Amino acid sequence: MHARLANKRCIVSGGTKGIGRAIVERFLEEGASVLVTARSEPATPLPDTDRVAFLAGDTADPSHADALVARAQERFGGLDVVVNNAGMQIEKTIADTSIEEWDRIFDVNVKGVFLLCRAALPALAASGSGAIVNIGSYDGFVADPGLAAYCATKGAVHALSRAIAVDHGGQNIRCNVICPGWIKTEMMDAFLNSLPDPEKAAGKLDANQPIGRVGQPRDIANMALWLASDEAAFTTGQLFVCDGGLTARAPQP
Repeated sequence: MHARLANKRCIVSGGTKGIGRAIVERFLEEGASVLVTARSEPATPLPDTDRVAFLAGDTADPSHADALVARAQERFGGLDVVVNNAGMQIEKTIADTSIEEWDRIFDVNVKGVFLLCRAALPALAASGSGAIVNIGSYDGFVADPGLAAYCATKGAVHALSRAIAVDHGGQNIRCNVICPGWIKTEMMDAFLNSLPDPEKAAGKLDANQPIGRVGQPRDIANMALWLASDEAAFTTGQLFVCDGGLTARAPQP
């Protein structure tokens, strides 16, 4: 079977754990070369292959975005795919969110996307079939309680991604968004642990999903694989909700 990302050269931010790590592993399985970035070295070593490399840095730092693109070009000879997955969460209402916290979450979740997309545009255009996959959230459409700043950042990522798709489609650059619901990651665990009874809340979350469970990182990685591949060549500017049907269901009596 033909590898769906054979010869594709990729950057994945926030790629050392959770959804990002699953995307890295899925891309490697399908023949891609992947430059992984995160703030610190991965706790679990990345797959042992010469098709993967790592560069530590802060996605909110403009020089890091430039360094990532330069490294991808140096190591792999170009760039075809960018996945913006790096993100953070603040479990607060706006009443309890400080200005410093607001600025920081926008730096990571929105400015980081802007910087890497902007830095990557020339290399993606040169590839002839560039693809950007940004990780948004269903919280960009609906609001989970106590995640006000996070919801705001994801709404911004959704709007920015559509603008990128419109402005750069003429360069054959596609930009789409995956909007996960509840996915079993460290970020989800942090939110649950902020609640009075995390175990009870986790059980309610599973029961709340029409599909009967929360998502796994690989569920999102499979969608990222399709959007990064040439199979999605006519798909751009779209927001793909992957939430087990949660937002499709009306509130139950």
